[in-house]
Amino acid sequence: MSSIDNLFLQVRSRLQSEAIKLWEEPFYSEEFGSIEGAMEVLAKEYSGFLGIDADRCKCILTELQDNALRKLEARREFTATGVATFKVRRIDNRGGTTTMLDIKCDLNSLGSDLQAAIAAKLELPDPNHVKCIAGGKMVDSNVTLSAQQLKNNQQLIVIIGQGDNRNGALYERINRIKTDVEAVVSSQNQLMEMEDQNGSPVFLPPAENRALLTGLGYCEKARAAIQREDFDEALLLLLEADERFAACNSQFLDAVDNYALLNLDIVWCYLCLKNVTQLPDAERRLAICEKSFQRSYGERYERLYSLKGKACPERALIMRLQLLQGVVFFHQNRRDEAFERFEAASALLSELKVNDSQLAMLVEMGFELSESRLALRSCSGAGNVERAVQFIHERRQQLNDARTQSKAERSIQRRLTRSEPGRDCDWVNPRSICTLTEMGFERRLAALALQKTKNDVPKAVSSGKNKKISEEMVNLCLFEQVELLQTQSAELRAALPPRDCSVDADQLSHLLQLGFDEPAVRAALESTSNNVDRAIEYLLRAFQSEEELNRTVERISQMVAGTGGQADDDGPSTSNSNPAPPSPIIKSVLRQARTEIEALKAYERFNSDLSQNDQDYLDLPLIQEEQLLNEYRNLLEQ
Repeated sequence: MSSIDNLFLQVRSRLQSEAIKLWEEPFYSEEFGSIEGAMEVLAKEYSGFLGIDADRCKCILTELQDNALRKLEARREFTATGVATFKVRRIDNRGGTTTMLDIKCDLNSLGSDLQAAIAAKLELPDPNHVKCIAGGKMVDSNVTLSAQQLKNNQQLIVIIGQGDNRNGALYERINRIKTDVEAVVSSQNQLMEMEDQNGSPVFLPPAENRALLTGLGYCEKARAAIQREDFDEALLLLLEADERFAACNSQFLDAVDNYALLNLDIVWCYLCLKNVTQLPDAERRLAICEKSFQRSYGERYERLYSLKGKACPERALIMRLQLLQGVVFFHQNRRDEAFERFEAASALLSELKVNDSQLAMLVEMGFELSESRLALRSCSGAGNVERAVQFIHERRQQLNDARTQSKAERSIQRRLTRSEPGRDCDWVNPRSICTLTEMGFERRLAALALQKTKNDVPKAVSSGKNKKISEEMVNLCLFEQVELLQTQSAELRAALPPRDCSVDADQLSHLLQLGFDEPAVRAALESTSNNVDRAIEYLLRAFQSEEELNRTVERISQMVAGTGGQADDDGPSTSNSNPAPPSPIIKSVLRQARTEIEALKAYERFNSDLSQNDQDYLDLPLIQEEQLLNEYRNLLEQ
């Protein structure tokens, strides 16, 4: 922010506090326009208050007056015609605001019409490359502007998905990332799973799980873009993630940090893109973040400090929050509150700085930069290199233990996903099933009891933040299921589907012809009650590499080619002594195998620029934060 912007901010704030309207008399009249004498008197008064030249102050007042008159004219036009005027700022990753323009559009028009109007004004060939952001949300091209709560004289920011940067056009990159994330989340091999901070799995109903995984996938790619300082790309991905998170249970979002971090990252992108037009949205998002942190960590973060100590790496998030709150207060001209936030952020920044030579030493030992920095921040004091090494090893062991202990739960989750894919109404938490089976109940009866009572352990328990409380809640919340299992076990057993299913001989023969092993085919058909499509899915899940899937596709394609491609939908071909399986089965195998191949390729692309450190969201180098802190503290002193 420049010193002239600071002056504009202070003059505007003083005008508002004194209820001075520059578009009314004595400063302006419809007949004579701007009244110079009154403007000069006001400029002289304000220049003494601000300590600047009167002519400079008058220029600021005149520009503010012109802006107010343009808004007034737009309001009159809207009242007369219904056509709204939008104040559009085109921003890019390097220069902040590059273009400012007024765009007129009827509020009953679609978002695509607004995109087309902006593209025409900027002489862009493809309106689809225009991404509009209003009130912290992406403007939907297929919904009317009024339905999206857009207003006359509203300020919009626009990011254009064209460019000649090293990564190609932004529009294509965003679409590729979205396609890859969707493919990875949809993969039958569950290429993405959620874990809490301790490495324990988090289980949710299928639809909610899909929405949250998709949102988290966008957040991961956005964080990688932030690290490259591609803030325009990051902002678009974060707003896409925000839409996915909106489909999730609000109670679950309140219980985890991910939604707080999403809001914090969005405001960080606003600031790095030098955009303050979204100030109301920034204030709202920071309030959500602070409330979430206080709910998780305590009002003054005392719960966090008691569990992890005063040197915990989460302080980096708190430091960024306080810095951004200070920036918002500054732009609202709440300078005393801004000063307090900047002082708190400065104190945390000093605590979080690490010794460069110690950091280099850990990296030379073979540790990742990210985990080394986090370890040093967590082990302040004498001998912290040795303690940091110990911290890294303990952290790795903790994750390994948690993942080992949760193998049974993860196995049940995969089994449930295979048996009832995508059915939220029948979903039960694998952790609840494990708890009931540990009490001695049969797994299938436990799952049925959980389905019938609709009373799963609260999702908050899944976060595993407090083991003692979690166990007490499990025992309390499973009381109904235990009672049902103890008193109605006969009725539950009678309601179970038949366990044994004879294998369909024809389907067995067809799948064996396609090259699958007989024991695996029998198991697949038995577990899916001879549902051939799900049996194929079961068989393909056993393939853990793209090479295996490619060999399967190649083998079956050659088999079809060898029969002259005459296998049809009615049954096997009769043109060969060893007829091929029916066409629907062949098509199903090829379709599912190719889908999984694309998912694996998407997963490889998805992971290409991501950190493998599970705590990378805490690894803020804090270089930009320090620069911004110094910049705004200097502005406060002017």
